Amino acid sequence: MRNPRAVYLQLICLSLLSISNAFADVTLPRLLNDGAILQRDKPLTIWGWAAEGEKVTVSFAGKQKSTQAVDGKWQVTFPSRKAGGPYELVVTGEKSQLKRSNILLGDLWVASGQSNMELPLRRVRYQYPGLIETTRQPNIREFNVPVTYAFKGPLSDFTQGDWKTATPENLENFSAVGFFFAQKLLAENQVPVGIITLPVGGSPAEAWVSESVLQKYPQYLQKLQPFKDDAHVQATIAKDKANSDKWYGDLGAADIGLKNNWSQEKLDTSAWKTLQVPGFLKEQGIDFTNGAFWVRKTVELTQAQVAKKAVLWLGCIVDGDQVFVNGQAVGQTGYQYPPRIYAVPAGLLKAGKNSIAIRVTSYSANAGFVKDKRYALMFGESKFGAAYSGDEEVSLRGEWQYQIAATAGAMQPGTTLHYLPTSLFNAKLAPALPLKIKGVIWYQGESNVDRAAEYHQLMTDLIGDWRKQFQQSDLPFIYAQLANFLPAASQPGESGWAELREAQRKTLAVKNTAMAVAIDAGEWNDIHPLDKQKVGERLALGALKVAYGKKSLLASGPSLKKVKAKGNKVELTFADVDKGLHAVGGELKHIALAGADKKFVWAKAEVKGNKLMVWADVVAEPKWVRYAWADNPEGANLYNSAGLPASPFEARVLD
Repeated sequence: MRNPRAVYLQLICLSLLSISNAFADVTLPRLLNDGAILQRDKPLTIWGWAAEGEKVTVSFAGKQKSTQAVDGKWQVTFPSRKAGGPYELVVTGEKSQLKRSNILLGDLWVASGQSNMELPLRRVRYQYPGLIETTRQPNIREFNVPVTYAFKGPLSDFTQGDWKTATPENLENFSAVGFFFAQKLLAENQVPVGIITLPVGGSPAEAWVSESVLQKYPQYLQKLQPFKDDAHVQATIAKDKANSDKWYGDLGAADIGLKNNWSQEKLDTSAWKTLQVPGFLKEQGIDFTNGAFWVRKTVELTQAQVAKKAVLWLGCIVDGDQVFVNGQAVGQTGYQYPPRIYAVPAGLLKAGKNSIAIRVTSYSANAGFVKDKRYALMFGESKFGAAYSGDEEVSLRGEWQYQIAATAGAMQPGTTLHYLPTSLFNAKLAPALPLKIKGVIWYQGESNVDRAAEYHQLMTDLIGDWRKQFQQSDLPFIYAQLANFLPAASQPGESGWAELREAQRKTLAVKNTAMAVAIDAGEWNDIHPLDKQKVGERLALGALKVAYGKKSLLASGPSLKKVKAKGNKVELTFADVDKGLHAVGGELKHIALAGADKKFVWAKAEVKGNKLMVWADVVAEPKWVRYAWADNPEGANLYNSAGLPASPFEARVLD
């Protein structure tokens, strides 16, 4: 028999717990924090959490509504209002009161995708000198959600994130594409613009759909299932960390450069060999795959130079680097993509000889220094205090000394948890679903290039899923097509990037969508091109047409509408040309024809208004036509009169 006193004490505790729960503090989601921008001209939902049955009163913009918490959650809906503010939001429970200030009504957009949407303005600040320092746009605001994941189902709130205004103290961390998009919309509409920024670098499209969509993709559903078990997740994290720690630990222990302090200012390198920077080791005949190697260079500087501010530019390095100047560490980066721009501490450089030493670690089997990047020591101040052009530069291109310090085996592949199917939908999109929004901007696809054949259907399903989840059946969805990337090819051929772009082009068949073509905004040697303004403003053009009803606006480049055989020629008819097609710079490039064998050859073309006549003497019966069909269609030059480029395409020729 149980102890009566113990039972009595338990009842008292339960009673106290019940009283405590009954008067728990009322709470709001992070998206409704100070400075929020909420959607104008749509019913306004305010929601949060409280104890079961607790009465909650919400006041906003002179209106008041009351409700009770059910299953711990409460919600009220106010009638739609025009753009305006700032307003105060007051939520009163039975025990506590919350106040949120400086809330605006305007247009709210979700920005998602992968790294090219995520890339912050600080990474492109040298492309746009002075932008961060001089911009003050309090009516542009961003809520940036850090990387997170969830497997068991949708989360109800974010654990981090706050609204930030587009002012110098915040702008470094704004999505560059998102900012340029919002800036153009604000200029056009004079209405506050809020961006909920969700993207995750490297994320595949399947990470962004709900589990219900995965029923159509059993391979992704199967991949998800084990990670619903917390023990499996923790074991995966522990295993990956152990593998990574061991690889780097073993490499560090074996690195004779670390043992012998090859970073020191003065070192006998008479036995070292030479390589060219930039360049990759393999192409220079150096037998090295993974591990660590060191490079060194001595530069002669004048007293006048060392008296100035100095910044070290070292392009991009595959994969990681640690950089030392005169024996002192000045910067390091763990993976290949970020530009290496390291400020040199004042007083470190000296007149005469100065040493630069770099420890490079490689785990991707292609170690080296990326070409066509800046490798220089920059001196002086640019107009806005960033050493970009400066007064002077000392080139660091050319011959460096190198020595291999340690070799290593391949790093064990790990599991990136936030790339798993539905993980990002659950953690990054779901908490925003109670909001009404104006639309979505999306820049993604690089991680799905090897599965381009399914991408059109996957994106169609993703768009439909998001519209269903937001309960907005016509939600505008504006997306960027992949930019040009990788070395240009001199002959027609197959291309995974072109196939993915074609899948994106076909997704335009989904209603209320628009696509920003970006094949002239990329860089062959950088998957993260700097020209984010062009992409953001082209996304804004699509938004103005689709979401804001500016139907007559020329918002895209020429779009292929009809392909017809004309003897041994092909007639292509385009829409969205305005005053006509233009082959910028003269002869049209990157147009190719093939017969039934699909063996493509370069073709010639003649522009006639909104049509192209295309032919190739060696193709008597053309059956296929391609334009800009390459990873990097360098020189593709078909534009309309507004200066917007045509999308790459492949099309069958109809008789």
